[in-house]
Amino acid sequence: MRLSDRLKIWFPRLPIRLRLDGLYANGPVMQRCRDLHWPFMIVLKDQDLFTVWQEFHTLHARKPQGFQQNWGKRQQHFIWVNDLDYALGPNGRHRLPLHVVVCEEIWERVDERARTVTETSLHAWLSSQPLSREKVHARCNLGARYRWGIEAGFLVEKRQGYHYEHAFALDWNAMRGYHLLMRLAHGFNTLARFTRQLRSLYQELGVRGAIRFIRSSCAAPWLDPARMRVLLAEPFLLQLE
Repeated sequence: MRLSDRLKIWFPRLPIRLRLDGLYANGPVMQRCRDLHWPFMIVLKDQDLFTVWQEFHTLHARKPQGFQQNWGKRQQHFIWVNDLDYALGPNGRHRLPLHVVVCEEIWERVDERARTVTETSLHAWLSSQPLSREKVHARCNLGARYRWGIEAGFLVEKRQGYHYEHAFALDWNAMRGYHLLMRLAHGFNTLARFTRQLRSLYQELGVRGAIRFIRSSCAAPWLDPARMRVLLAEPFLLQLE
């Protein structure tokens, strides 16, 4: 809550869309987002907001709305209900309109014994904006699910060589400097990983092995400075895959 106040003061006109974990599926957070005019997509777990789930199933049975599509190698079936009435505050005096969408997925994978296994998953979100056939893919797949990609990036920085989990400093500016440089390094390493010119190196050595090789090559004396200056002066094409 305190961070939302500061963000609104610092960036009063910045359009912000929140993608939140199920921990934030509660009335005060959603009401705060509405007061600040921040649209949101929040994970809705089975055990949370019982009245919302109850109304969702009742209204969907009366007027079903759905959409099916293939996304990559997954078959997706979306169902949603708009304009659910959520009561919050003392004695439910305040009302908050919510919209709920559920996505069921089916896909196949090959297990360690080379057998084809069918997998299923179920995801649900609370939306601050009404859903429709034209908007459900962008809201869910390209919006709400992208939160997992952000968290995966944090996991890499904490556990896979960037030492971000227990970083500390006696000087706050030093801590901020480390954070910014670490994020830049992660970005550069990700770009390098997906360049066509370095694909074979990453396939042979792996991500961390390739990074160690590049670092040792830059620090070692066997690179010819004159040749490097010539190469850097030429137009360079970076091809991503």
